[in-house]
Amino acid sequence: MNENATGGGPFTPETQLTILLVLVARKWRSLLDEKLRPTGQSSARMEALSAILNSPDGSAQVDIARRLRIEGPTLTRMLDALEKDGLVERKPAPGDRRTKRLQVTAEGEATLADIFAVAEVFRGRLLDGVSAETLAEVTGFLAGLLERLDSGLPGDDKAHRLERGPRAST
Repeated sequence: MNENATGGGPFTPETQLTILLVLVARKWRSLLDEKLRPTGQSSARMEALSAILNSPDGSAQVDIARRLRIEGPTLTRMLDALEKDGLVERKPAPGDRRTKRLQVTAEGEATLADIFAVAEVFRGRLLDGVSAETLAEVTGFLAGLLERLDSGLPGDDKAHRLERGPRAST
């Protein structure tokens, strides 16, 4: 493992994986954002547009936030910008005006296609020489990790108690 990435310390394979997951994701996002900057777009906008477009018609904001694994207010700020740019529409849900259904506009679909074109070239360069078998194995592994994280890890309740500190006895 690259000493610069880990500070040169002795790390277990599990710790190396953790560090590399964070660094790869951070570096990918940073470089993709750099490539998208001239278009006025970003990886965050790509994720939001893609999640809305690939969700059941008229999904609620809360469902999209959950799909993106972000907090509601974070998505609300993103949607405000996407709506202002004419890429997304918020429509009241039938029977519940408080719930907003999201729809990518035609302009949003065209913008997402442009974003994907930039990302595809960049991703192609990154994955050049990686076999289909390796790609399938790594993709499956990462999907499995995400599923484990989404379903909650054993002992999560205990971890939350530890973060809050011991309870005072009464």
